[in-house]
Amino acid sequence: MRAAAMQAVSWTTGGALGDIGRAYDNVGAIPDARAYPARWSEAAAVFRDRLAAEGRARLGLPYGAGPRHAYDLFLPAGTPIGLAVFVHGGYWKAFDRSVWSHLAAGPLARGLAVALPSYTLCPEARIGAITAEIAAFLDRAAAEVPGPIHLAGHSAGGHLVTRMLCTDLSLACAGRIAQVVSISGVHDLRPLLGTGMNEILRLDADEARAESPALREPRPGARLIAVAGGDELPEFRRQNLLLPTVWHGLRAETAAFEIAGTHHFSVIQGLADPESALTRALAGG
Repeated sequence: MRAAAMQAVSWTTGGALGDIGRAYDNVGAIPDARAYPARWSEAAAVFRDRLAAEGRARLGLPYGAGPRHAYDLFLPAGTPIGLAVFVHGGYWKAFDRSVWSHLAAGPLARGLAVALPSYTLCPEARIGAITAEIAAFLDRAAAEVPGPIHLAGHSAGGHLVTRMLCTDLSLACAGRIAQVVSISGVHDLRPLLGTGMNEILRLDADEARAESPALREPRPGARLIAVAGGDELPEFRRQNLLLPTVWHGLRAETAAFEIAGTHHFSVIQGLADPESALTRALAGG
């Protein structure tokens, strides 16, 4: 990773957490937050159209029977050296794969094929069911592209890709996962029980514990890098440190970084740049 793009991570706590809703409200904390989805969608559509015109896009590939059980696969200029995956966020209740296509540019330029899935959203699905959907997608996409697998996910997607490393999850391609990068990931779901969004998520205490990677054990040999924006809400900076700290003690290979000058919505932009610290972390060099 380029040192200039990263900053040291330190943390201190100062009493009990206050308003849980505000602690996880990225839209309320980021200036011009509501303009970001349109920008993402526009950049994604331009990228997708270009790759389709070049014959390097396979769009809408099924991985299940549900209406959102589909993924897009983008191919590098030459033979893929492996598979990269990006799982989107939105608190398990918003967005689909079409908003994020442009984030495939960085890994593609480094020789990786890139797959981006949609998944059933809350409240139609519970978070545990979404985890199972991503596992089914990953096994299907892995069958399309040989070689090592590099997983990235943002926010709720960070939760979902770290769940792919947990010992309780059955995954045929588990032995091929070379690297997982959780970007602003939510690794302990229990705080969300007290938020207004839980009316949509429908988490209860048992599911929050069962679906929290920080309360699960990693597979032997798991490699995790957790990345957050240096200007993120304090809870996301804390969550970013949490899982690497816990899993390090369980003999996983872990690291945590922050990217200076970025917040929850801007931190992911590095995936569009093959030379960014974020892309280098995902690609492994």
